[in-house]
Amino acid sequence: MAQCNRKDVGLLALRLGLGGVLFAHGAQKLFGWFGGHGLDATGSAMEHMGFVPGKQSALAAGLGEAGGGALLALGLATPAAGAAAAGAMAGAVSVHAPAGFFAMSGGFEYPAFLGYSAAGIGIAGPGRYSLDHLTGHCLDRPWVVALAFSISALATAAVLTHRAGLLEEREQKAPDSGSETTQP
Repeated sequence: MAQCNRKDVGLLALRLGLGGVLFAHGAQKLFGWFGGHGLDATGSAMEHMGFVPGKQSALAAGLGEAGGGALLALGLATPAAGAAAAGAMAGAVSVHAPAGFFAMSGGFEYPAFLGYSAAGIGIAGPGRYSLDHLTGHCLDRPWVVALAFSISALATAAVLTHRAGLLEEREQKAPDSGSETTQP
């Protein structure tokens, strides 16, 4: 197998594996498939995690994962797919970050790996065995990479900043159990 073909087959394998995992996670949120809870329950959980409004946040995360994953697997609009999936995974990282790095303790290792992998493929491109290649890379241009990742970064920053503010507000409103006084 020629060097070029090895690289292209490797990119295909990465895209299919990563895209499949991302699609499955998104389908759990959107449709309740693969043991997921569906949009309403996921929206309620996301609201509890500080992503408000919850249902719209669940829809955005589900579309970023399922849509980005499907497009990555197909190798179609690869920069936008990688950027969308990476942005969705940044939200998941923010939820898991307080537990540290390693997944076995509830940390952010797994969503970070998925996000970095999606970003890497979005930047590197899908390879020869892709729909982007078949369409002459019309949706896989350097300016699309720059635009997609810029939009994803700005949207992610806005969502995470909003979430941080809501969580801080909740913490301030929570009764301080350590400073209770008893009345005679």
